[in-house]
Amino acid sequence: MKQILQLSFALFFSSFAFGQSFYDINTINTIEITFEESNWDYLLDQMAQAGDEERLMGSVSINGQVFDSAGIRYKGNSTYSSNQVKNPLNIKLDYIINDQSLEGYGTLKLANGFKDPSLVREVLSYETARKYFPASQSNYANVYINGTHLGLYTNDQSVDKFFMQSNFGSRDNTRAKGEITSNGPPSGGVWEYYGADSSNYYGYYDMKSDYGWEELIQFLDTLNNHEEYVHQVLDIDRHLWFLAFSNLLVNLDGPINNPQNHYLYKDDNGRFNPIPWDLNESFGGFRSHQTLGNLSTNQLQQFSPFANINEDDFPIISKILSNETYRKMYVAHMKTIIEENFSDDQYLDRALEIQSIIEEDVQADQNKFYSYSEFTSNLYNSVGGGPNSVIGISQLMDARVDYILGLSDFQAAQPQIASASYSPEEVSANSEVWLSTEVEQAEQVFLAYRQSQLGIFEKVEMFDDGNHQDGAAGDGVYGISILVSHSDIQYYIYAANTDAVAFLPVRAEYEFFDISVNNDLVINELMADNESTVVDQNGEYDDWIELYNNSNTTIELEGIYLSDDATEPDMWAFPDTNILAGDYLIIWADKDEEQSGLHADLKLSSSGESLFLYDTDLNVIDQVTFTEQKADTSYGRYPNGTGDFAEMMATFSEENEPLIMDVSNLESLNSGIQLDQNIPNPFTHQTQINIEIEKTGYVSLGVYNMYGQLIETLEAGEKQAGKYSYQWNADNNKTGVYLYQLQFEGQSLVKKMLVQ
Repeated sequence: MKQILQLSFALFFSSFAFGQSFYDINTINTIEITFEESNWDYLLDQMAQAGDEERLMGSVSINGQVFDSAGIRYKGNSTYSSNQVKNPLNIKLDYIINDQSLEGYGTLKLANGFKDPSLVREVLSYETARKYFPASQSNYANVYINGTHLGLYTNDQSVDKFFMQSNFGSRDNTRAKGEITSNGPPSGGVWEYYGADSSNYYGYYDMKSDYGWEELIQFLDTLNNHEEYVHQVLDIDRHLWFLAFSNLLVNLDGPINNPQNHYLYKDDNGRFNPIPWDLNESFGGFRSHQTLGNLSTNQLQQFSPFANINEDDFPIISKILSNETYRKMYVAHMKTIIEENFSDDQYLDRALEIQSIIEEDVQADQNKFYSYSEFTSNLYNSVGGGPNSVIGISQLMDARVDYILGLSDFQAAQPQIASASYSPEEVSANSEVWLSTEVEQAEQVFLAYRQSQLGIFEKVEMFDDGNHQDGAAGDGVYGISILVSHSDIQYYIYAANTDAVAFLPVRAEYEFFDISVNNDLVINELMADNESTVVDQNGEYDDWIELYNNSNTTIELEGIYLSDDATEPDMWAFPDTNILAGDYLIIWADKDEEQSGLHADLKLSSSGESLFLYDTDLNVIDQVTFTEQKADTSYGRYPNGTGDFAEMMATFSEENEPLIMDVSNLESLNSGIQLDQNIPNPFTHQTQINIEIEKTGYVSLGVYNMYGQLIETLEAGEKQAGKYSYQWNADNNKTGVYLYQLQFEGQSLVKKMLVQ
C-alpha cells in the first residue's frame, strides 16, 4: 500500500533535472527585457492607465535564454503607480510566437513586493497552499529593462491554461477570475446570484475562458438557491481547504472578505474549484474589513474562523459552513494546516530559510519599498504605523493559533484513525477487495474511493459488526469490500462523531492511498516530449506509448482501443496484431497512420493529460494520468508492469528501472569551470567533450548511465588552468541517454548526451 499525491505522484527518486526548474525556490531567476523604445516606461504607463490588455513588444532573456517578440505590460491595482520605478509586470512569451514558452510557461507574473516588507508572504503562502489544493508555484527574479536593474520581484505562476492542464487534466473549461472592475476599494458580496443576465456579473468576474458565463451563473444559482445540489457543482472538500487556508492566514484581500483575487475553474466532473491568487497581503497584510473597518492587531489575531458564516452576501462561506458536516470538515482541515505548519514554528523556520535565499538581492535592490531592517524585522514585528501598518508574521500567527485552538469547535475530540489496509495484497482486475481501518471515538466510519485518477470519490459506510472482515464486533476495527475493475483505486478514510471528524491521510482528498490493480495488459511507459531519445522507422522523434503483457499467454489486440479523451474512447483501434507473453509493444503517438507500423491517431500533451486503454466493449482496461513531462524523460511503472507510475529515463521495450541517482545533486553553483555540450550529439560511435578550468586543481570527468552507474572515467587528476578535450567511444554501450559530469574543487556540472 502506497500513499500518493493527487496529480503529483510520489516518485521513487528526486525529479530528474538538468538544471533547476524555473520556479525552484532556491533559484533567483534573471529576467532581462529589451525594448527598442527608449520611452518604454511612458508607453507602459499609458497602456496601464487606458485599462486594456495592450502590450509593448520586446525581447526577453530568462537566465540567458532569449524569447523574441514577447508582450509586456504593467499589472496590478494598488501595487502599480506611474510614479514608481518598480512596477509589477505581466510578460506574455507567446504574445506573437505561438507556443513560445519556458518549460511550458507562456505567461510570467512578477509582483513588486509593494505591501510586504518581509517579501516572503506570497512565496510562503503559495508553498503552504500547495500542500492541500492546487495553487501557483512561486519564487523570485531579478528584473532588468534596457540594462537598468529594477529590483527583486516575486515570480508567481500564472493561473492559465497550462496551470489547468497540469492540475486538472483539462485546459479549456470555464475559467473565471474574481475581479472588481470598478474604481475604489473592493466591496460587495462574494458568489452572490444576481439573476440570469450575464451583464450583472461583469463588474465582479473577468471571464478568462472562451465561454462560460452561462455555466458560472448556473453554479451561482445552485449555490444560492438550491443548496441540496451544491455538491454537484462545487468540489466541496477542495473549497473547505481553500476557506481554511484563507481564513487561517487572514487573507482579507481575497474572497473571504471581498470579491477579488481568486479564480474559479470547472473541472471535467462539472464541479467548480476555487484557486487562490495575489497572496502578497496574506498573513494579515491587508487590514481593511468590509464591515469591521481597519482591523487592529488584536482583531487580526482573533479574526473568527467562522467570519461571515451568517452573512447572506457571502454565500461562499454561509451556504457552505452552515452545513454541520461541512463545518466539521472545515475545522479538521484547519487543524491539519495548523499542526503541519504552525504548531512548532515550522512556518517561521521556513520564512527565515526563504529570506536567507534572497537577503543579498534585497540589499542590492535600490528600488525596494522597505528598508533591509524592515525586511528582517517584519517576520516578528509590525512595520509602519496607522492604516499602513503591516503586522509581523509571527506576531500574528503565534497569537492566532493559540486563539483558534482555544475555541470549542477546535477542542472537540476527533476520531482517532490508527491505520488503513486492504487485502489481498495482490489485487487482480475484476475482483473483490476488502479494506479495513482501526478507529477510536467514532460513531460512523466511511471509505471514500474512486477508480479514476480525476474522478469523484464515492463514500460507503464501513462496519464494526464482525461480518465485514473487521475482526470481532465492537473492537474498533471497521471493514467493507468493494469490487474493482481494471483501474487502480485511490481511497481515504473518513470518520465522524457528534462533535468532530477526522481523515486518513490527514490531507485527504488532496492526498490519498493507492491500490494497484494488476492487469494482464497495461500501459507500461510513455514519453510525451521526445526531443532526442529515440526515433521511429522514419527517423522522427515522436511521442510513444509502451504496452506490456503481464500474462503467460499471447494477447490479441485487434479491436482494442487507445484514447487520450474519455469522451471519445474509440479514438484509435489496434489493427490485427498481438503482444507476446511478458513482452512489450511500442505505439507511436504521432497521428501519422499512413506510416508503417503502429502509429496512433493521437498525440500526447507534454503539459499533462490522461491516456486510456479500452477493450472491445469500450470498458477501461487501464489508464494513466500524468502531469507536465520533462523532455526526453519517460513516465513508467515500477516495478515493471505492475507498479505505480514514476518519472524515469526511457527504457523503450525493456524492463523499467527506477533512477537511483538524484542528478539535481550533481549540479551546484559554479564559477571558474566550464563544461560544453558534447560534439556531435546525438552520436553513434564517438563524441568529444570539452572542458575549461580557470585555475590549477583536481579534475574528475566521468560518464554515467541512466541509473547513476559510472561507465567510464575520462579524467581523474590534477590539471593546470586551461582548456581540455576528451573523446568517449560508445561502441561497447547500448543506445540511450548518458550523463557526463565534471567535478572540480567541490563544484560540479552535468550534461546529457544521446547514443544512437
